[in-house]
Amino acid sequence: MDNYFKETKILDYSNVSIQELLEQRGWKDLGNVSRVKAIYNFVRDEIKFGYNVSDDIPASEILKDGYGQCNTKATLLMALLRATGIPNRIHGFTIDNALQKGAITGIWYKLSPQSILHSWVEVWVNEQWYFLEGVILDKPYLTELQNQNSDCKTTLCGFGVYTDNFENPPIEWNLNNTFIQDKGINQDFGVFVTPDDFYSKHQQKLNTFKRFIFRNIVRHIMNNNVERIRNKSVTNLKN
Repeated sequence: MDNYFKETKILDYSNVSIQELLEQRGWKDLGNVSRVKAIYNFVRDEIKFGYNVSDDIPASEILKDGYGQCNTKATLLMALLRATGIPNRIHGFTIDNALQKGAITGIWYKLSPQSILHSWVEVWVNEQWYFLEGVILDKPYLTELQNQNSDCKTTLCGFGVYTDNFENPPIEWNLNNTFIQDKGINQDFGVFVTPDDFYSKHQQKLNTFKRFIFRNIVRHIMNNNVERIRNKSVTNLKN
């Protein structure tokens, strides 16, 4: 079990900014269940949904960005949990690109790969592994998306969501699994002790040109689209 506490280049929880956050929040003083819940809620809601420059950036950089997607939020969640004595691992997948439609549009959507690298954190609490995928979308973003599409009660695929219970997706953690994109999974790579291990074996399939375009243009467009939704300025998905 010691491996599930390991610090790495990506899980850099000794970084000053992370240590200062731990001190400010007092998470180490909580019981294990309350600690996981508090850290989970922090990463879900105080780290906004958005697209970072790369999947394999360190936790301290994600914290500095203040936003993340499935893979980068997983990194930060793992680092904070390990720093407070909660063992965890990462489970790697790919998901269907269709769930990004709306966040990415037009020619950029058509040029993007059909399958996207995806992951979730698995946390060991009370002698059981729990899956924490529901951390990806912050509540203000998800709530506004639900408000703008209130006629959709079941399956929704798009804008970073792929769930069959859009009205009430299982994103709250209380000794249960949480999900928000799991219905889009199309390949399972299995579990890894660290994200460093995962990314050493699996990377998003983009050529050099497309990788440059994503880092410098497309992700900023996607982040602007997400922010417009959060700020109530996007029309219904059906329009």
